[in-house]
Amino acid sequence: MGLSACNEQSDEDYSLKFTDSPIVTETEYIFGIHPLHNPQRLFEVFGPMMEYLSNNIEGVSFKLEASRNYAAYDKKLYAHKFHFSLPNPFQTINAVDKGYRVFGKMGDDQNFRGIILVRKDSGINKVSDLKGTAVSYPAPTALAATMMPQYYLQTNGVNVMTELDNQYVGSQESSIMNVFLKQTMAASTWPPPWKALSEERPELAEQLIVKWETEPLLNNGLVVLPEVPNEIVTQVINLLIQLNQHDEGRAILARMELSGYEAATNETYLPIRDFIKKFTKEVRPLN
Repeated sequence: MGLSACNEQSDEDYSLKFTDSPIVTETEYIFGIHPLHNPQRLFEVFGPMMEYLSNNIEGVSFKLEASRNYAAYDKKLYAHKFHFSLPNPFQTINAVDKGYRVFGKMGDDQNFRGIILVRKDSGINKVSDLKGTAVSYPAPTALAATMMPQYYLQTNGVNVMTELDNQYVGSQESSIMNVFLKQTMAASTWPPPWKALSEERPELAEQLIVKWETEPLLNNGLVVLPEVPNEIVTQVINLLIQLNQHDEGRAILARMELSGYEAATNETYLPIRDFIKKFTKEVRPLN
């Protein structure tokens, strides 16, 4: 009787079924985002975009990958760990040199600028007041949040390499918190993380002030590996360009403090190569 029961269960659970529909194997693409925020916040901001792409492109899914810092992200990007990625403009031109191609970018270039924060009670009034003090930055290769402010300081009378104590603290939030906690006299970052963090913690806006800001450059790029089919890349950029045309997309963009994405090519980022040449000549080398 036990054998009979076993056969009944087997027939019920494991019987072969035939169908005219082909078995579809979903392709997973890894989408790496450079450390715009700490990893937890990065998933909060960009997770909905990955879900949106996965839901609207048949047969594929997108997996968001964050990195603990710029060095970790760079290592994975240049080793082709990511199929798609959103690097900063400096990393974008480096990615192109490593075999990626640019297919799009974030809009709002006017917001891609560096800002330098000081405490309102710091007594820092002019750039030269920073001589001999500590300044915090997210990372040496953060373009808007480090390199552009350093170029600003250098061209306004402070020798960045000899007259400042440069502290690279790992993230945008850490850079801001260092000046708030009086670990540094100034903090370098860029507008989106400052806006987001100061809204979450109003005491930051009460005690800190944006003392200086740089001229803008091109915003972050979108790059893809050559082995990703063109039809997939086309669908990705079309969906991203159209985000500002419907409620779900506008909600996704709002998390990023962004009005939209736009198409771009490798040639779009030639001005970044020009800036890097000036920076390495006038401020410091980039290893």
